Amino acid sequence: MKRVLVTGGGGFVGSHIVRQLRLQDIECLVVGRNPYPEMEALGAQCLQGDICDPRFLLDCCREVDTVFHVAALAGIWGKWDDYYRINVLGTENVLNACKKNKIRHLVYTSTPSVVFNGDDIVDGDERLPYAERFLCHYARSKVMAEKLVLGQAGKELLTCAIRPHLVWGPGDPHLIPRLLERGRLKQLKKVGDCTNLVDISYVENVAEAHLLAAHNLQSTGTASGQAYFISQGKPVNLWQWIDDLFQRMDVAPIQSRVPFTLAYVAGMALEGLHRVFVPEKEPRMTRFLAEQLAKSHCFSIARAHKDLGYSPRISTEEGMERLCRSM
Repeated sequence: MKRVLVTGGGGFVGSHIVRQLRLQDIECLVVGRNPYPEMEALGAQCLQGDICDPRFLLDCCREVDTVFHVAALAGIWGKWDDYYRINVLGTENVLNACKKNKIRHLVYTSTPSVVFNGDDIVDGDERLPYAERFLCHYARSKVMAEKLVLGQAGKELLTCAIRPHLVWGPGDPHLIPRLLERGRLKQLKKVGDCTNLVDISYVENVAEAHLLAAHNLQSTGTASGQAYFISQGKPVNLWQWIDDLFQRMDVAPIQSRVPFTLAYVAGMALEGLHRVFVPEKEPRMTRFLAEQLAKSHCFSIARAHKDLGYSPRISTEEGMERLCRSM
């Protein structure tokens, strides 16, 4: 890699990819909707614009050899048109810009949600089929986008998808702040029987997996057309992990628990009410969230280890210590 473009390079995962690229003295172009002074301080060039603008992307990709497509609209609530425009059409624009500029390598940031059908998954691997039922627009749009990316894998463009689960670490703007806020407001209840196992992924390990994937595409190319689950390699009990986080951050432990069925029905009711009266506001509970909080979803990283040489360099315990020091 000599000249690399990172969509969403100012975001949580994208910025860590840029940091690791710059440590290797690789020239970086960061595409995002805002200026990112921290990335510029690292020596990256920021290109401000929208991935939904095909002309803008076409210009950004000139003389680039590798693209990391990280940008996406995340979350579990919002309009389908927004998710489709950014996650699906935006990905189409990235693919078209790669092909027109004869870029050879594309690493796409996906999600394990593309295979989550609402059932428990323990030690699942990449043979799992795509989900066919969707309780949030994010998962549906990411299935469509991942299919587009992997479907373009060929001699002219080598592509692969990285599926990190529950990314966290210092600077996390999503998962950890949301958990702590709800915990401090006593708005979080344990859902289900509290035995569910989930994968978590420390952000620096996730970034490293992206770079390993790109190096594979540039060398043997065996990762082309493949998807890879990425995590810490050992699942955690979700509620024990949250209890530990709260204890470290002096947040009162969660005292309440609700059965999964009740949380699911409450989510269904709240979704209906919000769609009618406050569609712009995310409900405190949704069916998708109830499933995520009560079901097991953990995956083998054997394929990533075999093909990419990936193993989590930073352990969960070390990651937690770094996180707590940063708060």
